[in-house]
Amino acid sequence: MHKILPVVNVLSKILMVFSFCYLLPIVTSFIYEEHSHEYFFKSFAMTAGPGYLIWISTRRFQRELKTRDGFLLVVLTWIGMAAFSTLPLMYANSDLSFTDAFFETMSGLTTTGATVLSGLDNLPKAINLWRHELVWVGGMGILVLVVAILPLLGVGGMQLYKAETPGPMKDNKLTPRITETAKNLWLVYFGITVLCIISLKIAGMDWFDSICHAFATMGLGGFSTHDASISFFKSIGIEIVLIIFMLISAMNFATHFLAVRARSFSIYKSDIEGLMFLKVIFISILGVTLFLYVSGTYTDFWLALRDVSFNLVSIATDCGFMSVDYGNDKWPIAAPLWMLFLSCIAASSGSTGGGIKMIRTMVLYKQGQREIVKLLHPAIVDPLKVGEQIIPNNVVFSVLGFIFLYFICVLILTFLLLGSHLDFISAFTAIIACINNAGPGLGVVGPANNFGSLTDFQTWVCSLAMLLGRLEIFSLLIIFTPAFWRK
Repeated sequence: MHKILPVVNVLSKILMVFSFCYLLPIVTSFIYEEHSHEYFFKSFAMTAGPGYLIWISTRRFQRELKTRDGFLLVVLTWIGMAAFSTLPLMYANSDLSFTDAFFETMSGLTTTGATVLSGLDNLPKAINLWRHELVWVGGMGILVLVVAILPLLGVGGMQLYKAETPGPMKDNKLTPRITETAKNLWLVYFGITVLCIISLKIAGMDWFDSICHAFATMGLGGFSTHDASISFFKSIGIEIVLIIFMLISAMNFATHFLAVRARSFSIYKSDIEGLMFLKVIFISILGVTLFLYVSGTYTDFWLALRDVSFNLVSIATDCGFMSVDYGNDKWPIAAPLWMLFLSCIAASSGSTGGGIKMIRTMVLYKQGQREIVKLLHPAIVDPLKVGEQIIPNNVVFSVLGFIFLYFICVLILTFLLLGSHLDFISAFTAIIACINNAGPGLGVVGPANNFGSLTDFQTWVCSLAMLLGRLEIFSLLIIFTPAFWRK
């Protein structure tokens, strides 16, 4: 127990910091003269109060956290924040179960964008904003934010950063101090968000929709304020703006930071992972468009290009917006399945996207090539390179281990849903969408539907898949190993 109490002490501080996130919905409620501010005042008290009491009772155990403490803190933070975030939703809708409310908030914080809610158009604006704020905060990571603004927490900052930040290349600092790194990443994230808000307003959204959809776009968690998602707006201008910012959000934010600092776009030329990501996306858009046009699904090539461009980018970047129902019988199933496949591999490390990440895919491909060469030339010394960078073998082995565990998790979780009598397409695509933090799947969880029809058991399985995906599997599974709890 004494091992956990220092972690609980830090968690209590994070809880108190997180409670201030309720202020934005409170202000929104007053602006639009709603009564929902009452829900957030109650939630503030129910979050900050226990946080303070826990801090008081555990402060004598405060110490510098160790590596293993960082992983435990990450897991407890994501679960705890999702649990406390349910309060406004349950106050606003007494019929909403904790299971569904937890799924909704976990979906927001993990930037999955899957929802169990219907009637989004009629939700109080403060509640809708709360859902989108969770996506925005979860996008860059709650703990990276905490490391940025509270360096006096007594937390090993680099350990938290490495446990929480997506991607396999986590040892490179952008600045000498991890606190400065986190601050700079958040400043870039905030600045691009402001640009997205303004661009959406110019494209035709009102200010409220612009803020909500910018939050969802930057976090790549495609919540919307409308049941019809982006098809509600019927605007090619809005779709183009969202495509641009979804692509930006799916690239490494470290690259964006370096480009801003150097005031030069030439930085992007050295981002091999980002260039491969863009290449795969644009080739896929052209290929799927031609496939749908030649197959007769569309008789207008340019309409096919528009629909494919938006929805493929949305799913491939793990955002989850939709402008057409690509899950219906009119689209051959090969097209949406390819989009879901891209959600597994396309997003860059250090982005707000999920899945395996493009850098791991490139390492896996290079390792396959290296093994074939070694069969022909067993004595050859052939270092694995991505671009000009030599990838150490320990990173290669880590990538192979991650991908193995990724597919094992997909397999086990899919069978759990199949065992609960969900059909195969719905079960498989629900897990793929959740573990990649991509949003909609196919079948009963397709783009025209939501996850509200699932049973409680199925909903918890999908919630677990979202958490596994957001914490990149290792950070969650490690706390269940006996070695983690040994001295």
